[in-house]
Amino acid sequence: MDSILEYLKLKPLLQSTDYINNKKQFHLYTLLTEQRHPKTRTLSSTIRESTKEGLKMLLSVDEDITNRIEELIRNPEPAEQAVEAVCRAIRENRKIYFYGCGSTGRLAKMMESTLWRPFWRKIKKSPVWEKLAGKIPEDIDDRLIGEMTGADRALISSLEGFEDLQLIGRLQLADRRIEKGDVVFCVTEGGETSSVIGTILAALGHYGEINEAKAAESSRNLYFVYNNPDHLLLPFDRSRIVLENRGITKLNLTTGPQSITGSTRMQATTSEIYIMGSILEEALFRTLQGYLGPDELLLLGFTPGTDLNGRLAGFRAVKESVDNTLGHLVGFTDCETDTYRKGRFSTYIAGDSLITVFTDVTERSPTFRLFPLDTITAEKRRSWIRIWTMARNQAEAWQALLGRSFRGLAESFYKPSFEKEINDPYLKKVALKSLGSAGNDQEKLYDLSLSETNKAQFDFHPDDLGVIVCVDEECAEVGNPGSGFSDFMKLYRDSGAKIAVISVGDRQEKSVTGQNDNEINIHISLPEYPDPIGLRKQIALKMLLNAHSTAIMAKLGRVIGNTMTTVNPSNLKLIGRATYLIMSHVNDAISSGCRKDLFGNTAKITFEEANAVLYDAIDYVAERNAGETAEVALSIIRIIEALKNRAYVSWEQAQSILDSEGLDLYLMNNNPGLK
Repeated sequence: MDSILEYLKLKPLLQSTDYINNKKQFHLYTLLTEQRHPKTRTLSSTIRESTKEGLKMLLSVDEDITNRIEELIRNPEPAEQAVEAVCRAIRENRKIYFYGCGSTGRLAKMMESTLWRPFWRKIKKSPVWEKLAGKIPEDIDDRLIGEMTGADRALISSLEGFEDLQLIGRLQLADRRIEKGDVVFCVTEGGETSSVIGTILAALGHYGEINEAKAAESSRNLYFVYNNPDHLLLPFDRSRIVLENRGITKLNLTTGPQSITGSTRMQATTSEIYIMGSILEEALFRTLQGYLGPDELLLLGFTPGTDLNGRLAGFRAVKESVDNTLGHLVGFTDCETDTYRKGRFSTYIAGDSLITVFTDVTERSPTFRLFPLDTITAEKRRSWIRIWTMARNQAEAWQALLGRSFRGLAESFYKPSFEKEINDPYLKKVALKSLGSAGNDQEKLYDLSLSETNKAQFDFHPDDLGVIVCVDEECAEVGNPGSGFSDFMKLYRDSGAKIAVISVGDRQEKSVTGQNDNEINIHISLPEYPDPIGLRKQIALKMLLNAHSTAIMAKLGRVIGNTMTTVNPSNLKLIGRATYLIMSHVNDAISSGCRKDLFGNTAKITFEEANAVLYDAIDYVAERNAGETAEVALSIIRIIEALKNRAYVSWEQAQSILDSEGLDLYLMNNNPGLK
């Protein structure tokens, strides 16, 4: 019997051979976060029949976060230690460094720009600031640094090659001047991200050779936060080095498989944000409690008597508040789906929730193989979506997003080390290329402002969608003439386009638009629970947007079952994930009992064969600049067609089938078990 590679007349590319033989540490399909969640296995078929039932499926998996938090409440020691570390850092004027990659990198940005900086800005404007003078550092708002692999440019889209380098984590730690005694939280959804591991090991290196005394000192300041069971991570050398090191405190927040297989922006990152945010909030309370009275603390949003466990336990009520939006969320999801089906566009506008909204918008791109945000130099609009904020110009918009100026990677600092220390030729090539797109000049390529120039640049069509996201006091601005939200709404009303308003606040239901057929209101009514840094509002919004945007992509056929078959294989981890998806879907079709008429006794394909086809697909898509074409989908179709016909099938033939049928319909025809 011929192998699939013989049918396809395909010899594995050198990169594929190298990946199979030398990159086994990135074959991560054994991890729990890469498994299929039983609650959502039929998501794509369910949501075709009922948007409501599909959304209910997605939201139901967040119960795994509730369960994990309850476990943490029963065993809070590592989290309590982290609280004391943050308190100590504030008292001793040390830095607090959050570092992550991809979704957890955006977590780090949220810690700084959405939770920390606004809180201290609020305090500095309040009467209590004078009482804190000399006790709290004047530059306290700059003492927490949220950094991600690739720095601020990586907020827009990933920079290929960076995630796979421990080197870049070490360099960024040095670039941000993190020193011995600073508190470092390195957060990785899977527990195996190279750049994050490089960061924590570099921070450990500040303490020299670790003995018992030094381990006690470093472990008070260094934290590795992750979301997979230790026994599944220990076979990977880079993970084992961290997990077995007594000089690093480990916070294992395993929640289980994700609602979309491998999409750790879902439950993994949500749990990490909520738990790390609760730790931060408790540390702020304990610090300020030493200087302020109960009434002053209440003014800042703190209720005396609430402890870390109480803050953590509040998640259940947040989840229930999001679940209660289901009836209204259905209409919003259907509306945005319809916008894209008609070839039109959506625009989101946000203020205090800008990072949360921006994160959801930009994470759609790598997860579902969409064009990233358009640059201001783009000749033609390709991104389905854009995001604005109430700023008059480009620089003000970045300030609104980050709470500070844009911060990139200086090529002069990073390039010499890249050239000298990256031994892998493939990795060096892509990393050096990405470095050219990571500098401070990238700020000028993106304009998120509600400026007159931006408004004039785009046409507004009746089939477009404008989405306003507001929190607390911002909600009142939506209907106020002259406000940014009101101006934005007018643009869409005047063109006859659809408008959706998502508001987040206390239990009081309110309609922030005048209801008509073109306008949708969704209000997340949170319990009247202390929320001094806005953590609960942001996490509720994140959970709602996660379910909403994932449901859209499932309705558009970019999810099969509960697998993201349009994933962009842009780093070694994602290449492994893409390979596994190809192998799994092909072998599911081959093994389908009712498809013996098509496949006979065809042998299952191997991981190596799937990887060879994937790398060939990557070349095919790149050579043709095929944009949103998914290599995984192309590979699945080409392999199945060749196995059915026992003959050669070209990429062009596979492309034609993908364009005419889509992968969802194609797989249902070849594997009825998916229905």
